[in-house]
Amino acid sequence: MLKNSVLDIWQEGRAVINGWLSIPNSFTAEAMAKMGWDSLTIDIQHGLNDFSTSISMLQAISGNSTIPFARVPWNEPGIIMKMLDAGTCGIISPMINTKEECENFVSYCYYPPLGQRSFGPMRAQLIYGSDYIKSANSQIVTLAMIETKTAMDNLEEILSVEKLNGVYIGPSDMSLSYGLSPKFDIKEDPVYSNIKIIVKKAKEYGKIAGIHNGSTQYAKEMIALGYQFVTISSDFRDMSASAQNTVNEMKKIKANNENPSY
Repeated sequence: MLKNSVLDIWQEGRAVINGWLSIPNSFTAEAMAKMGWDSLTIDIQHGLNDFSTSISMLQAISGNSTIPFARVPWNEPGIIMKMLDAGTCGIISPMINTKEECENFVSYCYYPPLGQRSFGPMRAQLIYGSDYIKSANSQIVTLAMIETKTAMDNLEEILSVEKLNGVYIGPSDMSLSYGLSPKFDIKEDPVYSNIKIIVKKAKEYGKIAGIHNGSTQYAKEMIALGYQFVTISSDFRDMSASAQNTVNEMKKIKANNENPSY
């Protein structure tokens, strides 16, 4: 039986700490899954992953308590259904701008009569059991990304969609939408005001609010605001930052040796 512990965390009023997988590698996914993240999201939109590489990554995550999610490249039924069939327990869909787009997204994630997901769970049934069909509709998480001015204008309509679990902010695209440079951990208005509005409205509609963060400090601030799904950085960003720090430190030693003081 599929049992999504992310839903239990939310039921307890706590925040889910989500990791982000941009590198198409099963070993990276396995290493991240051993670290204690509540969930890990395979990024197929901007990460270098595709459906084929995602299979081995999902296999690497299995056997741990970490719950696998996927951010799909677009609000398109084919890839959404294939990722669910492969064993993901949550889908994040980008660029949801209207209620109709959100209704379509949600419908792709649930079996009839709640939605229009086609039956053929393949790996999902293999790892979650032959009764997968009975539990899937109650355990799959749906998060619609709010990233544009249009989405903000339609926020309450989007939040009103039945069976939608919540919304997830893409701060970089939202920044671009308002003529700002794309970045995480933004404190500039109107984007920062939107961040506060989104979590407030989500609570009013009984939905979860999520956001992608660049640092743990900002993620903690978002949890304090009421966000219950927080992503911090990514495998690629963390690896690059750590490696760059190492190189910078070693080059300082080299520079000091080449320019000794007397």
